[in-house]
Amino acid sequence: MKIQFETELCNILNIRYPLIQAGMAGGPTTPELVAGVSRAGGLGSLGAAYMQPEAIREAIRSIRRVTDRPFAVNLFVVDMKDDFSRLAEVQRVLAPMGERLGIVPGGKELHSPDLFVEQFQVLLEEKVPVVSTAFGTLPEDAAKEARSAGMKVTTMVTTVEEALLAEEKGADVVIAQGSDAGGHRGTFDVAAHPSGANIGTFSLVPQVADRVKVPVVAAGGIMDGRGLIAALVLGAQGVQLGTRFLTAAESGANPVYQRALLGSTEEDTVVTKVFSGRPARGIRNRFIEEFDASGIEPLPFPSQNTATGEVRRAAAAHNDAEYLSLWAGQATRLLTEGERAEEIVEGVMEEARKLIGVE
Repeated sequence: MKIQFETELCNILNIRYPLIQAGMAGGPTTPELVAGVSRAGGLGSLGAAYMQPEAIREAIRSIRRVTDRPFAVNLFVVDMKDDFSRLAEVQRVLAPMGERLGIVPGGKELHSPDLFVEQFQVLLEEKVPVVSTAFGTLPEDAAKEARSAGMKVTTMVTTVEEALLAEEKGADVVIAQGSDAGGHRGTFDVAAHPSGANIGTFSLVPQVADRVKVPVVAAGGIMDGRGLIAALVLGAQGVQLGTRFLTAAESGANPVYQRALLGSTEEDTVVTKVFSGRPARGIRNRFIEEFDASGIEPLPFPSQNTATGEVRRAAAAHNDAEYLSLWAGQATRLLTEGERAEEIVEGVMEEARKLIGVE
């Protein structure tokens, strides 16, 4: 089998290398990180799901000030209706954590904002080249607007059926996210898959590649040139790396989060719903252990995410990794510290070339 690095994925996204940096929400994907990946020939992605629309606009413009290469913006496509009916029960678990972190109890009313329409409008106005989605496909009206604007659409999937639906709904690329991936499972229907669809990356990728006509990108546990070559052999046309960029020089991840990543192993992560109400893979810490020990079921997403936000923000302010959401994949032994994004991309590609005897 002849390995080609210039795949159809590269042609569709107008990138040099078949490598995408995952759009990780919550701050790690700084404009500098996104631009660095894109400058190196990959596709940088801004994790914008939790960002205010005008903050997204400024980040897009910051990216463009330092590169003219294509990049993506990632948004969540999910029902943002709140259910705080069991909030008092959940707060009984969160209150002792908050007390340890110096949070003064108060009666602040909680509400999860639904910003997708305004966020997507910014993407249209700023003529973003690629929009990537998690938790579902673009709504039909947004998909039509994206096509009219010449925007490419990538959709994260965790099963073959989700991949087929994404293709049917007009995705130009499907990103097959295996259970080894860090962060939120991209599963469309959590009611049908309460723990997320937990199919390993290298089991999922060939099955998706055999069933859809659009390019498939492998995601989950891929950290280097070996993973890229393996994914291409299995039928993918590229790879998406998330955890690999969390310890990059340009990463916006909290330094204590980065230290936890660098000190972790393949045995340290679990899939949990306690931070957000949706299944996500992260490093086990006291937050997870205490919530699990309580026996109390987390609220559904996005309400649990909103309810735990104050504790997580206080933990970040106190540099306390025990109460942060430490999203991570299962290959953290392969992390490096402080490499620039461009060096990471070039390193992955250099290793891949050597493996197949191409200089």
